[in-house]
Amino acid sequence: MIYKKLPFAALLFLFLITISAVAQKIQTLPRSVPEIEGVSSDSILHFLDGVEKSKNELHSFMFLRHGKVIAEGWWNPYRAHLKHTLYSTSKSFTATAIGFAVTEKKLTVNDKVISFFPNDLPDTISPYLSALTIKDVLSMTTGQDPDPTFAIASQHTNWVKGFLSLPILNMPGAKFLYNSLGTYMLSAIVQKVTGEKVIDYLRPRLFDPLGIEGMDWETDPRGINTGGWGLRLRTEDMAKFGQLFLQKGNWKGKQILPASWIEEASTLKILQDPDAPQSKRDASEWLQGYCYQMWRCRHNAYRADGAFGQYIIIMPDQDAVIAITAETPDMQDEINLVWKYLLPAMQNEKLPVNKNAEAALEQKLSSLALPLPAKAISSFANNIAGRTFAIQPNEKHIEEISFNVNDDACHVTLKTDTAVYHLAFGAGKWQAGETTMHGPSLVAGAKASLTGLPPFKIMGSYRWRDEHTLELILRFVESPHTEIMTCHFKEKNISIDVEKSFDYGAKKIELKGTIKE
Repeated sequence: MIYKKLPFAALLFLFLITISAVAQKIQTLPRSVPEIEGVSSDSILHFLDGVEKSKNELHSFMFLRHGKVIAEGWWNPYRAHLKHTLYSTSKSFTATAIGFAVTEKKLTVNDKVISFFPNDLPDTISPYLSALTIKDVLSMTTGQDPDPTFAIASQHTNWVKGFLSLPILNMPGAKFLYNSLGTYMLSAIVQKVTGEKVIDYLRPRLFDPLGIEGMDWETDPRGINTGGWGLRLRTEDMAKFGQLFLQKGNWKGKQILPASWIEEASTLKILQDPDAPQSKRDASEWLQGYCYQMWRCRHNAYRADGAFGQYIIIMPDQDAVIAITAETPDMQDEINLVWKYLLPAMQNEKLPVNKNAEAALEQKLSSLALPLPAKAISSFANNIAGRTFAIQPNEKHIEEISFNVNDDACHVTLKTDTAVYHLAFGAGKWQAGETTMHGPSLVAGAKASLTGLPPFKIMGSYRWRDEHTLELILRFVESPHTEIMTCHFKEKNISIDVEKSFDYGAKKIELKGTIKE
């Protein structure tokens, strides 16, 4: 090859040019040291210690100050390169697509929703439906009650028609009610006026300029992005989005989105509960007011917000952005940790260099990990090696399960009424893999299509809880959730308790079966 003939200096130059080109393509955010940006490394350490002592399971954390990453970490087995389901943080991206469409004069926020879907209207159009505008939907004031999301998304293939068929009980714009299907309607409107799904429409306008790659987004049965949920991004991508808003739509000297839209999208439009006493308002992140698919926070901050603790917190007064992915039973408790430890840590001036604290923080961030079951084996493993159990009819549609267990790994084959899945679990470690099997999800009942999405990344670990009880832990590491299968063996019979992590031990599905002879 010609490279063999080049002197070392030339080879080094080519190597550096290549690395530079790759870096420019990836467009990572600049990095800095906390103290240089006016933040105490000790305070970030206290935050991480507070997380460990709390009820919250964080998966990733990124802290930006003055546009630079000063702390970042992923709790093993979660990784920087993996996407993570954003749940309702997706809504803020859908609203941003509306902002681009407004900028390009494809629509206005005062346009009537029914004007975009003449073929999906009910026979009788009520005055309230006729009056419903994009702005009403953006601010969660559609007037529907209750939230129709699950009813429509789980039963209908035409979600637009389903949404428009429901009665609107309150005057649009007058009363707040969280409505994820309303956000889906915004996605449908963008696709109607642009001819592109939201994810494709945003690619050259938002994702490419910010260097965001590899994202994907669930769709409805007709190929429209779900809008209110279903977007998957990396943690750094979340942080970039927050930084774009903090910079009023400017990115590397170019105005990606007008500052006027950022201002409109991030300021209060309606109070969630105007009658709430001040004491209750002072303690809740969900009573500070709602914007355009974003929430106001205490301390003059605002945020993109997704179920189980997916946050992009934008703090203009502190010139800071914090991105978090998690699975928590108490989202208020999670964000309270930010206010307790990180908010007071930010100072206006640089802080003195603290090499010891800086090194301790770096070590802590690099060693973050979720609890991993200790390796535990059982002689009973030989009794089930290569055996198949026939499972009685059940809601998970599992028909058979078989095991192949050794000291290092447990290989499980699940046969359902439609597919066969092969799963691997490590002993005292996480075993990486992929599967097309759908994991636990808050919106699993929606008739959404995952067609075209890549196989789901998983991490599995197993242990014997006692001689006849096998625990299988399967983390779907591009989502917040984990599935735990506890297998109880007795003679030739098996019973399996299946639990979703987000039920926090409150629910389980019990499967029963017998060895196939």
